[in-house]
Amino acid sequence: LKKNTRVNVLMAVALGVLLLHLYKDFVDNKDIRFHTDRRERHNQVREATKNSSYVFSWPRCQQNTSAANITGFSSLPNNIKDFLYHRHCRHFPMLLDVPDKCGGANESGDVFLLLVIKSSPANYERREVLRKTWAKERLHNGVWIRRIFISGTSGGGFEKERLNKLLEVEQREHNDILQWDFSDTFYNLTVKQILFLEWMERNCPNARFLLNGDDDVFANTGNMVEYLQSLKDNDGSKHLFTGHLIQNVGPIRSSGSKYFIPVQVQESDSYPPYCGGGGFLLSGYSASVIYNMSKSITILPIDDVYMGMCLAKAGLGPASHMGVKTAGFYVPSKNLDEYHPCFYREVLLVHRFLPAQLYLMWHRIHDPKLRCDPPKNPNTNKERNP
Repeated sequence: LKKNTRVNVLMAVALGVLLLHLYKDFVDNKDIRFHTDRRERHNQVREATKNSSYVFSWPRCQQNTSAANITGFSSLPNNIKDFLYHRHCRHFPMLLDVPDKCGGANESGDVFLLLVIKSSPANYERREVLRKTWAKERLHNGVWIRRIFISGTSGGGFEKERLNKLLEVEQREHNDILQWDFSDTFYNLTVKQILFLEWMERNCPNARFLLNGDDDVFANTGNMVEYLQSLKDNDGSKHLFTGHLIQNVGPIRSSGSKYFIPVQVQESDSYPPYCGGGGFLLSGYSASVIYNMSKSITILPIDDVYMGMCLAKAGLGPASHMGVKTAGFYVPSKNLDEYHPCFYREVLLVHRFLPAQLYLMWHRIHDPKLRCDPPKNPNTNKERNP
């Protein structure tokens, strides 16, 4: 009996030592395994959640206090200081997600035109008008147009809570909002773009084309589909990036400007060619290229310029399209109504419309009774169509 007891004790000790070694190996190699299996783990998560409402969670990004050591930092405006403190931040907790917007990653090729609309939480009226007009999800010319709004958070305390609840209510009704927990400010628009492109890689990688624009533009999305369908040699798998082309410009150094970029943010006095951020068209291929380039390009707060930087690094460039008017629409005579629908019937996009103007314009250009004849003598007071 004593002999059996000693054997049992020795076996228990041996088993304990073995388990201790196994646990030590696990602890020592945990970080290594995490990094080496990171891609595999990501693929497994993506596969397991592609048909669910899974929301990726990230820890809140902490400010980089060493930014205060940059020469001249103390004299910079507070919004620039805040940008420099958080310039390294590229991941934020996701509050609202629509992982099945494109029918799942594998079926996303059925989306011909994905409308990616930048919208701050408070802009409820704009979103509602767009849902009823140019951003309405529909089949046009035999292809699908889908819609997504991308947003951060605004305000603080109770205001932030109320606005987040507003987006939650909209989400339950429309299922069309992506929201991350970062401050939705002008200097964070580039972050918003990067977060969307990351989402697209995960959930909508095969969408053919995208309209990337603001929620205060008038967009003739039917015309966009017809233009994109006319590109016989491009089904979205080749480079396309077109809009209001801006080139031969550089950072604005005046601190009073909305677009102020001090040398502490960018030393170079020139920007690459880019398209005005109010709205531009791009292919799914180009969206993927921009996302991959963005991983190695330091964030610049001017989002449209940053997109141009990503294209330039890839050896690509933007193109001009005369139908995109992000600088507004010019009417040659004061005797003509600048909001007459005949001016807008053939364009692709015009920037800066109030919600009521946009709602009315959409219905006027689709009025079957609209006739757009050549302009008559502008000195006459008779009613006419341009």
